[in-house]
Amino acid sequence: MDKKIAKKTWTLKRIATYGGIALLVFFIAYQFIFADRRSTFKTDKDKLTISTVTRGEFKEFIPQTGTVEPSRTVYLDAIEGGNIKRIVSESGKMLKQGDVILELTNLNRELTVLQQEASFNESINRARETKLNIMRNDLDQRQQLALIENQLQILEPQYNRQKQLYEKKLIAKQEFEQTEANYKYNLERKRITYEVYKNDSIDRIRQLKFTAESEQKMMISLNGLSKILDNLVIRAPIDGQLSTPHWEIGQSVQQGQRMGQVDIVGSYKVRVPIDELYLPKISVGLPVVLPNFVGKDYYLTINYIYPTIQNGRFEVDLEFQGDVPPGIRRGQSLRLRIELGLASEELLLPVGGFYKDTGGNWVFVLDSDNKAVRRNIKLGRKNTENFEVLEGLQPGDRVITSSYENFGNNEVLILN
Repeated sequence: MDKKIAKKTWTLKRIATYGGIALLVFFIAYQFIFADRRSTFKTDKDKLTISTVTRGEFKEFIPQTGTVEPSRTVYLDAIEGGNIKRIVSESGKMLKQGDVILELTNLNRELTVLQQEASFNESINRARETKLNIMRNDLDQRQQLALIENQLQILEPQYNRQKQLYEKKLIAKQEFEQTEANYKYNLERKRITYEVYKNDSIDRIRQLKFTAESEQKMMISLNGLSKILDNLVIRAPIDGQLSTPHWEIGQSVQQGQRMGQVDIVGSYKVRVPIDELYLPKISVGLPVVLPNFVGKDYYLTINYIYPTIQNGRFEVDLEFQGDVPPGIRRGQSLRLRIELGLASEELLLPVGGFYKDTGGNWVFVLDSDNKAVRRNIKLGRKNTENFEVLEGLQPGDRVITSSYENFGNNEVLILN
């Protein structure tokens, strides 16, 4: 008798089929849920610059180029115009204060000065003559008073004696009246003469004062005239080195023309033009560093800020603090760092070409040796070496700091 065979539900073929379907579903689900769907870009690791985020000292400074100038310069301007008569000192010569540099000649000016001198001498002589006449008048009046006083010294006792004799009827009335008239006349004469002398004395004091002041002013003007001709001789105003353009004998010089300058040798300052954007941050006293000049750092400070802005830039003067670099010369260029604030401990990211492409808003950070992922960050201040990191990075993070120009909008880099 035949036995009925039961049909199996889970055959090997069916198990294999359903297993394959399950694996396919699981794979698709994994891709949707867990797989990295970010866009990627493959690049050569050797062509990238990779920097490490560190914590260190941050100094905010701006690099600038300054020009060496003498600490003090006195310019030579022609006070009087004329023609060059004699050249005594050539450009580059070391001078002492008062040394003659060159002489000018101006015949018209010299003739005018001589005429004015003659006029002033004549006026001074007139003033002195007026002074002598005033003194002579004073002497005459005093002599007249002395003469009257002498007459009274004779007439007064004579008058008193005759008065007594007349009262005793010992002399004639006519004789006494003559003596009395002479005595009273001289008394009145003395009173009038003294009153005139007193009034004249007040006027003489005023005239003498006015004459003396006029004479003094004319003497000052006369001395000033002689200095006008002295101005035709140009002398060194200070000790220093002469710098001038090329001169020729007979060359015409205009009044006020710049003839050159005298510089103090061995004492220097540095003049620096700075972009006007930094004007709010620049102040007198800010420290400045001249780094690694002949193997040594030198230090300066801002001691003067020029108030005018030209072509979007303003200038400052720097003075050296302590040692002055050996061998520097006028006109030499120096590369400087103007420090805008005190140093502070910050998280630092080295400067690189990435900033041009991202504006400092994001960077690629390595999460393994062959993979870098885009990460949003926030940067703060910047100097020539580092950015200040405010958010998004930690010490030890490795960041691609070279240019991102070829990376497009990809979010992951595969480093080969």
